Amino acid sequence: MHLSEYIQPNKTLFSFEVLPPLKGKSIDSLYKAIDPLMEFKPSFVDVTYHREEFIERPRKDGGYDKISTKKRPGTVAICAAIMNKYQVEAVPHLICGGFNKDETENALIDLAFLGIENVLALRGDNLREERNFTPEKNGNSNSLDLIRQIKDMNNGIYQDQELLNATETNFCIGAAGYPEKHIDAPNMESDLKFLKRKVDAGAEFITTQMFFDNKKYFEYVDRCRAIGINVPIIPGIKPITRKAHLRNLPKIFNMDIPEPLASELENAKDDDAAREIGIAWCVQQCKELKSANVPALHFYTMSFSSSTKEIASLIF
Repeated sequence: MHLSEYIQPNKTLFSFEVLPPLKGKSIDSLYKAIDPLMEFKPSFVDVTYHREEFIERPRKDGGYDKISTKKRPGTVAICAAIMNKYQVEAVPHLICGGFNKDETENALIDLAFLGIENVLALRGDNLREERNFTPEKNGNSNSLDLIRQIKDMNNGIYQDQELLNATETNFCIGAAGYPEKHIDAPNMESDLKFLKRKVDAGAEFITTQMFFDNKKYFEYVDRCRAIGINVPIIPGIKPITRKAHLRNLPKIFNMDIPEPLASELENAKDDDAAREIGIAWCVQQCKELKSANVPALHFYTMSFSSSTKEIASLIF
């Protein structure tokens, strides 16, 4: 079932995002994070995708070999496992980095065979050693190109132009939105124009980057509507759980932490106190968003569910 079909007027859904387990870890560790949240009847669960990383491994002769590794493999299989175990829609992330178009096509075929109908199309992060994002040879350069490829497959258009009577896929495509602007966009106007192109290309819903000031989300939605973006815009929510988030989150995700929240976190005596502050702030955020009938509250759990469960129990 398409995610867009779950969304109803005057009803706020519950959903969350998880990370695949680290390589070598059991999927049971992921189930332990998901199990406590099932009582709130999530409409869908996002599963992140992590591209390869390169490490230098020393050789006996004193030199180094550059080794490609994936620290969190298994996104497609995890989505199938979640759907089988919990009977809930799984939404895999698809990224441009690390894939050429043929590999992307094959991944989409696997998803279609598994009955997975929803995907979130993302460009993905740079490699650590890259100043700017570098696409694969014959790969998609950005999320707009990726959306176009998925939409082509929905219309029966594959990379091999000689295929006859190719099966049309049936993906509901999501895109990312940035209430505080994508880090690579020169300004908000440019970012919104690019988002509009993604929607025009086939994106049926938008999930936002995390934010801690609801005013920025509401202003973002208004600006989207003003330029003709009319698909559901799902707010992404992140409970702060430790003092280090005050420094790390803005740096990693290019977003602000409001001064009142930052001040409280700065004065928190330890991580337990910071967690309580973060939960209290998030509860108020969620209450206001829910009263505004947002399509869903989508929690970035990082595969740790205790804070999200505590918040959800007060909201749903």
